[in-house]
Amino acid sequence: MAAKTTNREPWRDAIRLTLTHRAGDAPDASAIAEATASTWRQMTALLTPVIGARGVDVIFRRALSLTSKVFPWLAIGEEHGDSAALLVSLKVQLAGRDTATATEVACTLMVTFIELLTTLIGKSLTARMLSPVWVSPLPPSEQEAESCPPK
Repeated sequence: MAAKTTNREPWRDAIRLTLTHRAGDAPDASAIAEATASTWRQMTALLTPVIGARGVDVIFRRALSLTSKVFPWLAIGEEHGDSAALLVSLKVQLAGRDTATATEVACTLMVTFIELLTTLIGKSLTARMLSPVWVSPLPPSEQEAESCPPK
């Protein structure tokens, strides 16, 4: 079994904190969906100069495909050609769930995206590029962790 490229829990914690912070005082699934979309837009803006819009889109689609294996209702067909339409569809899917599920799916999707990105540009650059996104940055020791302990 291959070692994971990131330690999932610090990323998951940073993502969850960011989403709940952006969703406001009484977050519901719609607020989580909007916070997710806002976070994706910020990540895209930071990553596009480094890996290009197409690179971000390819990794996003792959992360969505992998996440939909765990959450089959998340599968969004290829009829959503561009990233903007795909993001709108994701928001609709998340808003239609309960708050806990929407949060869990958004976290899983973003962690999967980050893991894929890390295989492309490395841990250190991924952490540096995405650090402005999170409400609370990852501790330096977690940014440099070499592998994820088995779960």
